[in-house]
Amino acid sequence: MIRQWFAWTGFPMGSGMHAHAVVPQAPAAIDGELGLETISNARDLGGLAGADGRRVRRGRLYRSGNPALASSADIERLDALGLDIVVDFRSPGEKSPDETGFGERFNWVAVPVLEGSMAMDVLMPRLRDSTPEQVDAFMLEVYRDFPVRYRDAFGGFMQTAQSGKTLMFHCTAGKDRTGFASMLLLSALGVAPDDILANYLESNRRNQRFNQAALARIAEFGIRPEVIMPLLEVRPDYLAASVQTIERTYGNIDAYLSRGLGIDVQRLRAHYLED
Repeated sequence: MIRQWFAWTGFPMGSGMHAHAVVPQAPAAIDGELGLETISNARDLGGLAGADGRRVRRGRLYRSGNPALASSADIERLDALGLDIVVDFRSPGEKSPDETGFGERFNWVAVPVLEGSMAMDVLMPRLRDSTPEQVDAFMLEVYRDFPVRYRDAFGGFMQTAQSGKTLMFHCTAGKDRTGFASMLLLSALGVAPDDILANYLESNRRNQRFNQAALARIAEFGIRPEVIMPLLEVRPDYLAASVQTIERTYGNIDAYLSRGLGIDVQRLRAHYLED
């Protein structure tokens, strides 16, 4: 299974190649564009080919960066999606008091992952004293932690999806925690590994403006761009680290979904795959 993730990229395992070297562009039919102006990395997962050739339903599953400070126009667009639940993977330290209005408008559920480790007061000292290689290693460890250390959080997310809700899920940039959650969800729906990886790497293209703004802010703290890049990008090795942990602990992703998270994939497919 792990080699399937790398076969799509053309990179050998352990190559160290970065995801910005290959940023696949989704076909227009499954691009998932939502037409939002102020929410980064937002897309509909509908249109991807799932189990038995059935496509993921459009208008049911959405992933994004933080939507809570969106413009009023984008809030109206989100409202029109008919969202039952918005799942937020951020920790309290990543949130702003200015976000309360979003929680009044939407059923916004906190499912914190990486609590504390992504707060700015924790990250800044780490980044000032780190090399790019050390930050890359930090991100690999983060992804290794997702399946086991944060199993309850991601299991709760998958249980919510299993109930058939119209769902949006996000973190800050919508790429790491959201990317891992998307991998679980799309795997359960029978989406091919190469399509899952393409969807994951698409964050690099969609977050270009977000990343440019982050680089400008980071410069004020005296942090070199090459040090922060492993934190801003998604890379094939990162998602592969999660898959390796799953395979080492459970054997494969199917076993992790069923035994580790208690998910009935047939129920998920009944909700989210076209007939």
